[in-house]
Amino acid sequence: MLPSQLLLPAAVVSLMVLQVLASDTFIAAVYEHAVILPDATTEPVSPDNALALMNKNMDVLEGAIKEAAQQGAHIIVTPEDGIYGWRFTRKTIYPYLEDIPDPEVNWIPCTDPTRFGPAPVQERLSCMARNNSIYVVANMGDKKPCNSSDPSCPSDGRYHYNTDVVFDPEGKLVARYHKYNLFMSESQFNYPKEPEAVTFETPFGKFGIFTCFDILFHDPAVVLVSELQVDTVLFPTAWMNVLPFLTAVEFHSAWAMGMGVNFLAANTHRTGMSMTGSGIYAPDGARTYYYNMETEDGRLLITELNSHPRLSPAYPPAVNWSSYAWSVQKSPPNEHDFEGVVFHDRFTFRELTEPEGTATVCQKDLCCHLSYKMAGKGKDEVYVLGAFDGLHVVEGQYYLQICTLLKCKSPDLKTCGQPVETAGTQFEMFSLSGTFGTNYVFPEVLYSGVQLAPGEFEVSTDGRLMSKARPTKPVVTVTLFGRWYEKD
Repeated sequence: MLPSQLLLPAAVVSLMVLQVLASDTFIAAVYEHAVILPDATTEPVSPDNALALMNKNMDVLEGAIKEAAQQGAHIIVTPEDGIYGWRFTRKTIYPYLEDIPDPEVNWIPCTDPTRFGPAPVQERLSCMARNNSIYVVANMGDKKPCNSSDPSCPSDGRYHYNTDVVFDPEGKLVARYHKYNLFMSESQFNYPKEPEAVTFETPFGKFGIFTCFDILFHDPAVVLVSELQVDTVLFPTAWMNVLPFLTAVEFHSAWAMGMGVNFLAANTHRTGMSMTGSGIYAPDGARTYYYNMETEDGRLLITELNSHPRLSPAYPPAVNWSSYAWSVQKSPPNEHDFEGVVFHDRFTFRELTEPEGTATVCQKDLCCHLSYKMAGKGKDEVYVLGAFDGLHVVEGQYYLQICTLLKCKSPDLKTCGQPVETAGTQFEMFSLSGTFGTNYVFPEVLYSGVQLAPGEFEVSTDGRLMSKARPTKPVVTVTLFGRWYEKD
């Protein structure tokens, strides 16, 4: 331990070292992993068998980490459930869990593996980081004992947490995050008593981390960006794609743009569960991404990012998401208005019956306005303008305001809102806006074949999502996805 009189100089020296090593850019990597799953069982396997399965997955992850490091990556993110998969009950997941200490303990598992009891997974992850001089981000399970004096202690006397860990290039544990917003099928895990806002500093910016379903909620996602001002968010996920708005690549890219941060999203890959879609996103759009529902291949993505995007001259200006829309005169409902369902939410739609024009559709407090011109309408293709203003209540409860231009699955208007991946209609121009009650609005443009449109659209400061490409590629949906956290 340093003498007390040396603490301040040591802190100053550390800060000076970080400043000297600071870089304006860094190389980021994410790996989409086709996870090797355990056999379904009602009884726990032995610790040795659990570790054998995890080592098979870590063999694959280690290969990706080595390749990323050889290509100059400073940090790599791997997926949620990437080490042991899923198919667990609370009872059967226990052999896969380790005790993960608070990073304040200043621990390098690679060089001191038994300090906190058996920790073979943490040891191996730490050595991957240390041996390749790279930050490694992984998802694993944490276990913590509790007792009857704790009224929320589970009957088996322990908490289980879905946990992200980060090891620095020396192999030191520098971050630990317990997932707060558990998806409905995660009965094997507990959520922490309070949401955790986990950040850590690097020579290339301030980083925050959360997991999968967390992205749809205020805590911790918005706290990290709006209050703690992180530069980059790390995002292990096991995302099951839901068209037309919640495919991984479109929503994660939109979230990065709407929040104004770098976003490193690593997804698991399993086409039978619609799991694919990883990417590295910046405030101005996707830098690289991967979406593959055809084969069971993993994929390593690597690209360069600005370390401090808010300081960049290209950083997008602040947007008043409702400014333009409030200036547009409302139009009364007409015979082309009808109701349809998108992912269990009941939208108000208006069919676009002409190849060009303007349209307005309203639901409750939200009015959505569209100006458009189709460059070449696909045969038998129908497009609608839609509005949704309400509480989504299926796999979780969260309040949404959504304006969308979308292609219907077929000419039958009853199919509008059903999943669609392909389209033939191009647009000479489109401009979409809405009277949003929230500042948290995420702009999405999805082309045919689940392709993003980086650099081909822009958001004006008065809240219009407008095309730049003339004509566009065939459009599946153009969406302003608003998340009204204050009304949850």
